[in-house]
Amino acid sequence: MSDCGCEKARRDLEEYLRHEVCKTQHSDIAEHLENCPGCRDEALVARTLTEVVARACKESAPEELRDQVLARLRAVQATH
Repeated sequence: MSDCGCEKARRDLEEYLRHEVCKTQHSDIAEHLENCPGCRDEALVARTLTEVVARACKESAPEELRDQVLARLRAVQATH
């Protein structure tokens, strides 16, 4: 395996975190993150942000808000 470098690791970070890169790329990026504190920190921030957003997306909007949004969408659709 070879260190893929900061540019590639950062460019492919989101796909890496979602396990959407091939096995070789995954290994190369993992190796880079082990040896590069800057990229490792960036990966930690991205991973944390992804987890927080995922948790937030599991929650339902309050019913009153949902009703307001749907009413506004219907109003906009009616004018078009």
